[in-house]
Amino acid sequence: MAVEIKYVVVRNGEEKMTFVSKKEADAYDKMLDMADELSGLLQQGPVPLDESQCEALGLYLAQQREPLSQILKGGKAAEPAAAPTPKARKGSATEE
Repeated sequence: MAVEIKYVVVRNGEEKMTFVSKKEADAYDKMLDMADELSGLLQQGPVPLDESQCEALGLYLAQQREPLSQILKGGKAAEPAAAPTPKARKGSATEE
C-alpha cells in the first residue's frame, strides 16, 4: 500500500486545487490572495464591472504577475505568454 501526501487549497469552503508539494500549493494560494485583492481594487474603479468580471480580471492579472510588475515599474512587457491555467499543470496538480 502506498501513502501519498496531497496539499489541497481550500477557499471559502470550496476545494480549488490539489498539489503534491507544499511549495506549489502555497504559491497557488498566494496567487488567489492577489486575485482577491485585485478584484476588490477593480470594483472600486471608474469602469462599472459586475462581480464576475472583476473576479475574472483579478485572476488574470494575478496570473500575469511578472509582466504586470515589469510594466508597473516603468518597463516594457515581454512577449505575451499564454496565461498559465490549472489544467496546464497536470504533472504536479489535479483540478478538483
